[in-house]
Amino acid sequence: MTGGWRWAGALFMAGAMWTAVGCGSGNESADPGKPVVEDPPEAVQPPAEDSGTPDAGGNLPDAGGEIPDAGTPPVDGGSDPVPDAGTPDSGTPDSGTPDSGTPDAGEVVVTIPSSAGWEFYGRQQGGPRFVYGVSADQGGNVWVAGGEDGLFLMKKGDNTLRRFTLEDGLHPYGIMRDGVGGPPPGDKYLKVISVAGGPSGTVFVGYEGKPPQKGMPTCEDEWDQSYNAGREPIAAIYKSGDADKVTLKADGTLKVVHYDIHTGPNKVSREMRGREKLCTIHRIAYDPKTQSVWFGGNHGFARGDAEFDGNVPVACFDPRPYTDKDFWWDFSCNGLLEHVHPAISGAPAPGGSAPVLTDRYFGIAVAENGDVFFGGQLRSTRFRYGTNGGNYWRAQAETEDPPYSWNRFDIWEDKDRDEEWPYPTEADRVDDHISAMSVTSSGDVWVSSFFYGLARLSPNGTVQTKVMQDLINYTPAGNGKPAQAPSSAVAVDPQDGSVWVGAHWWGGMTRLKSGEVMKYGTNVFGSQLVNGSSVSDIQFDRSGGKRRVLVSFQGYTKKDGTVVPGIIGIYTGD
Repeated sequence: MTGGWRWAGALFMAGAMWTAVGCGSGNESADPGKPVVEDPPEAVQPPAEDSGTPDAGGNLPDAGGEIPDAGTPPVDGGSDPVPDAGTPDSGTPDSGTPDSGTPDAGEVVVTIPSSAGWEFYGRQQGGPRFVYGVSADQGGNVWVAGGEDGLFLMKKGDNTLRRFTLEDGLHPYGIMRDGVGGPPPGDKYLKVISVAGGPSGTVFVGYEGKPPQKGMPTCEDEWDQSYNAGREPIAAIYKSGDADKVTLKADGTLKVVHYDIHTGPNKVSREMRGREKLCTIHRIAYDPKTQSVWFGGNHGFARGDAEFDGNVPVACFDPRPYTDKDFWWDFSCNGLLEHVHPAISGAPAPGGSAPVLTDRYFGIAVAENGDVFFGGQLRSTRFRYGTNGGNYWRAQAETEDPPYSWNRFDIWEDKDRDEEWPYPTEADRVDDHISAMSVTSSGDVWVSSFFYGLARLSPNGTVQTKVMQDLINYTPAGNGKPAQAPSSAVAVDPQDGSVWVGAHWWGGMTRLKSGEVMKYGTNVFGSQLVNGSSVSDIQFDRSGGKRRVLVSFQGYTKKDGTVVPGIIGIYTGD
């Protein structure tokens, strides 16, 4: 996608800015085996017809969501606001050995809580400063997304964490078309922000794309905008991020296979140069039944082959121009298919066509039949992968094409608007800001929102109920702001079906169990965490047949620059 319309909204959480970028949807394909095309080279131009591949257009029949202001979370009893907890200092950690537990300069020593049924692991046990996610593989090993500190592992039976970084083989960047598949030039950027346990000893790792220099395009836009500007694209930016499959070998070293989340040349009719859009991977889910690994990222989502071993023909790195008659590239070169988004139409610029809006997919939940629920800033969808027998492109059509508007869920509904003007203004939109999803045994799905608490959807996406006032950080409307219950994680307990909800700030956790509301606040976690730390992730260790709830408290940076580190909590009680 070249060009494209960009809109930047208000802050939704500490230091993060939602953006929506023009991108195509895709009309239903006559050949479900081919990817649908995306928007035209100039977003203000009407889409051109293509005789061989259906047109993507951008003429979606539905539209969506304004970004409200969630306010500023209190820290230390409300004395300091929380700036960006996601950008810790630039010091490079050592690799491969447990951290000494000695705090860095400007770092608070967090008191490890002591509560019945809970175990906690922090800096004292070798953990990272910031904890973005936690997961267990099928062998019961616990993996932790530690931001710029790297990837961490606590092997089953251990009580300390080991750290891995670039020096250990982590690969937060793609591969160049240079004849040999070499790395992009320039400094490499490591920030681990998501993890999903796989087979025993294996974890799927998601990275954040490298931040650009001030005033330059992000990793999502560098490939296209550099072309529009007539300059050489910065590979260290557009090739940054993506995901790895990491396996611990018997000798303690890592085997790393990289998923370069892009589409090569000559595969999408309106992006013949190739496509480089997804780079920051917010959430990952592994489905052993279909051997799929699902990536929820900026702009859209993608599917990886969980058995991909990284061994590809040298032709995948063909350095010749894509216009050469013998040029070749195939999806087998990167072990994945990308990308899809339940996008919406935005208001057109004067004299232009309607842009297509999409952003950040934090919600992923795998259904029993292999379908996958995805939740984004604007819309959510049931990606009908299992329903369509593993046909990714057909499932894409059933999320993106105009006849399937019913499969683009508006959970917290937009405001009514004049039917004669079908495009939403910012005032019309109420963005859902999905933060996580989890499927129940009945096939329903619980959805958490960074603003609006919880919703329970039926398997077809119908809203059954919403929960806000029962959550531990519920804040009633006041001072010109709506009622809120900022929720950053949700997970359904496989043991009893109870629902665990993490507060984005102001609270801790809530558990909804058989009509009972159980709240875990300062009495369990202490004030240092509850007053400012987001519960960034909740997952379950399913390896042992007993309850083992994995919780990550992200940690945060105070206004004066002092870091309050995050911790990992593991609950094994009733």
